[in-house]
Amino acid sequence: MNLKAQRAAALAAAQGIVDAAKAAARALTADEQEQVKHHLAEVDRLDLAIQEAAKGDELVQKLAGLAGAQGAGPQGGDEDEAPAKSLGEHFVKSVGIDRLARLKTESNLTLGAEEWTPQGAKAATDTHTTPSVFSPLLTTVDRTIVGPPRRPVVSDVLGTGNIGSATAVTYFVENPTVEGDFSTVAESGQKPQFHIGAPTTRTDALRKIAGILSFTDEMIEDLEFWVSEINQRGMYMLALAEENQLLNGDGTGNNLLGLRNRSGVQVVTSAGASDDADALFRAATAVQTASGLTADAILINPADYQALRLAKDGNDQYYGGGYFQGQYGQGGIEWQPPLWGLRTIPTAAAPVGEALVGAFSQATTVYRKGGVRVESTNSHSTDFDYNRVRTRIEERIALAVRVPAAIAKVTLSSAPEEEEEG
Repeated sequence: MNLKAQRAAALAAAQGIVDAAKAAARALTADEQEQVKHHLAEVDRLDLAIQEAAKGDELVQKLAGLAGAQGAGPQGGDEDEAPAKSLGEHFVKSVGIDRLARLKTESNLTLGAEEWTPQGAKAATDTHTTPSVFSPLLTTVDRTIVGPPRRPVVSDVLGTGNIGSATAVTYFVENPTVEGDFSTVAESGQKPQFHIGAPTTRTDALRKIAGILSFTDEMIEDLEFWVSEINQRGMYMLALAEENQLLNGDGTGNNLLGLRNRSGVQVVTSAGASDDADALFRAATAVQTASGLTADAILINPADYQALRLAKDGNDQYYGGGYFQGQYGQGGIEWQPPLWGLRTIPTAAAPVGEALVGAFSQATTVYRKGGVRVESTNSHSTDFDYNRVRTRIEERIALAVRVPAAIAKVTLSSAPEEEEEG
C-alpha cells in the first residue's frame, strides 16, 4: 500500500468512528476520541512523508533534465522532443524533415492548432533546422522581406469563449428596460413590483476567415523561414482580417455582424474638435447609465487618436505629455497614453471620425472553434509543375453581443460630412 493509500485508509478509519457515533445519536466515548486522534495524527505523518517523496521526485526529474541537456547539441540530442514555442514552429516540427522531403509526393499536410499549447518565449536551440539553401555561402538569393506594420488588435479587449460541436451560438440579448423599482415600505405595507424587460434571443453563426501563402520548394527547405512566415506574416494578417470583421462586418454573405452594425448600440455625438475628448467621457457615462456595466476600453482610428494626443493647452503644453517628458515636465514619456484611463486601442479598422467606447469584456464574447488551422499542399492547380507549396491559415469564429447598450459609437469632429441630396 503506497503512502496515499495509507493516508486514505487512516482518514476513512477516523471518519468511520465518527459516523458510527452519529448513527447511534451519541457522543464519542473517551476511547473513541483517542482512536480518532491517533488516526488523524497518522494522516499528518503521512502528509509529511508524501511531501518529502514529492521533493525527491523533483530532484530526480531535475537531474534527468540536466543530464539530457548536457548530452544535447547541434549534432544530436532530443531537439525534436522540445516543446514548440509558436504555432509556426509546431507545424514545421510536426511535418519534420522526413515528411518535408516527401512533400513532393504527398497530397497535403494538415495540423490543427488545438494540438499545440504555447510554451512561452522561443529558446535559441528549439527550432528544428536543416541546411538552408539561402545560406550566403551557397547562394546570393535575398530573402529579406519587409514585414507588415504591427499594431494592437481589437480582440485583445473583447470577451472570449469556446464553442463545442455546434456551428452557431444562440444567446440572450439583454433588454435594458426596467419598469418599477425598489422603495421603502411601512410595516405590513404593500411591496412595490418591478420587472425587467424580456430578453430576446439571437443566433450568430460561425464564420471562416482564411488566407493562403505560397512558397517555392527552395523556400520551405529553410524551415526557419517557413516558421517566421507563418508566425509573423500569416498569423498577423489573420488577426487584422479578424479585427476588421469584428468591427465592421455587415452580417451579409459570409461576413460577421460587427460591433458597429449591431442594433441597440448607443450613439454619442461630439459638438466639435474641442468637445471630442468630452464626448468620449460622455459615452463611457452613457454605457454605465444604460447597461449598469463599466466601460473598459476605447477603439479609435489612429488619426483621431493623434488629434487628441497632440492637443495643447493655452501655454502650448501637450495634455498627454511632450516628446521629451510627461505632462508639464512631470514623469516619463508615454507613447500612447490611455484616454480617460480606459485601455485605448488605436486601430485602422475603426473609421476616421468614429470611436467605440464600451464594456467590451463583459458585454461581448468572441467564440472560436477548433483554433487556428495550418495546412500545406503542393497539389493545387499547377503547383506541382512549378515546385510550389501553398500554406493555408484559417479560423472559425462567431461574435456574440449580449448587451448592445454597453457599447457606444462616438461621432467625432473628424467624421466625414454626409453629402446633401439634390
